[in-house]
Amino acid sequence: MRIIAGSARGRVLKSLKGLALRPTADRVRESLFSVLGERLEGACFLDLYAGAGAVGLEALSRGAAQATFVESHRPAGRVIEENARLCGFEGRFRVIMAPVARGLAMLRAEGVTFDLIFADPPYGRGEVGAALARLGQWPEMLAEEGLLIVQRSRHEKLGEIAAFEGVRTLRYGETLVDMYRRASEEA
Repeated sequence: MRIIAGSARGRVLKSLKGLALRPTADRVRESLFSVLGERLEGACFLDLYAGAGAVGLEALSRGAAQATFVESHRPAGRVIEENARLCGFEGRFRVIMAPVARGLAMLRAEGVTFDLIFADPPYGRGEVGAALARLGQWPEMLAEEGLLIVQRSRHEKLGEIAAFEGVRTLRYGETLVDMYRRASEEA
C-alpha cells in the first residue's frame, strides 16, 4: 500500500499484520481521486472506518488542508498517526479512536463541517446503511457543496436517505463507490 500522487507520492504505508483490514485498492483510490480532482485543494476531509488511513492520507498528499480519521481499532489508529507523520502531515490530521457512531457524535458536538466525507464500512455487516443513516441525522456535517462518498460491495444495498441525493456511482469489479450531496431544501 502506497501514496499514489501528490506531495507524499510513492511513500509506502505501514499496515497491521494479521488484522482483517481491507484497504481501498490503488486503482480505486486513483480513479476516485481523479474524479475528485480540484475539490481536494484546501478541503476538510473525513475518513470513516479509516483502517490504515490510506484514503485520507492520499487526500492530504493531493492537497486537502486537513483530514480527520475515525477508526475504532486502536492499533490501526496508531498506524494512521505513524503514517501521517512519516508523510510529513504534522498539524494537518486528527485521529479519533472510537466507533464511527461515537466519533460522528463528537464531531457534531464540535460543530465541524467537512467538504468530503469518505466512508468505507466493513463489508457484509450491514454497516453501510447504518453509516448513511447516522450521517443522514446530521447532514450539516457535510458542507453545502460537499460530497459524501461511500465504498461498498456491489452485493450490499443502500436505502434512501432523505438528507442526501445520489450524484454518481463508480464500479470497480465487486466494489461500488457511491457519491452523494446534500439534498436540496426544496426536495
